[in-house]
Amino acid sequence: MSWLPKSPKARRRLWIVAAAAPVLALAVGLSLWAMKDNVTYFFSPSEVTEEAAPVGRVIRLGGLVEAGSVVKGADGTVVFVVTDNAGTAKVSYHGDLPDLFREGQGIVAQGSFRPDRVFEASQVLAKHDETYMPREVADRLKEKGEWRPETGEAPAAGAQKL
Repeated sequence: MSWLPKSPKARRRLWIVAAAAPVLALAVGLSLWAMKDNVTYFFSPSEVTEEAAPVGRVIRLGGLVEAGSVVKGADGTVVFVVTDNAGTAKVSYHGDLPDLFREGQGIVAQGSFRPDRVFEASQVLAKHDETYMPREVADRLKEKGEWRPETGEAPAAGAQKL
């Protein structure tokens, strides 16, 4: 074996590294496999497709609450539409909404899609002041050219860019 080092010390180190590398790779692989169910991906309404967000997969959906879309049911269910001005997604949430939740505001909802492609939210987060927008929502709006840096808001749904 001419490729092995001639020094016994170096040869011993090589065998230790050769034995430790697969064990380390296996440990990393098992850790990543175990965490795959705990990862929650963020999507904007225009990015949500049947392939990207299949039924039952827990994701975060963020965007602006479309004006005139909030409907409160007698049983405590609230249905509203989230938009990024390029796409929309219908959201259903059962529970108390944050105090700052209102039409035209940025939100992030965590939950999953039902078979009818309505997003069933288990948690709804609203922005905490007039200048804050969740980073993911702001990034997606900037990518689509819908962000107004002078006001820190996105244009109203249906508004034209100048």
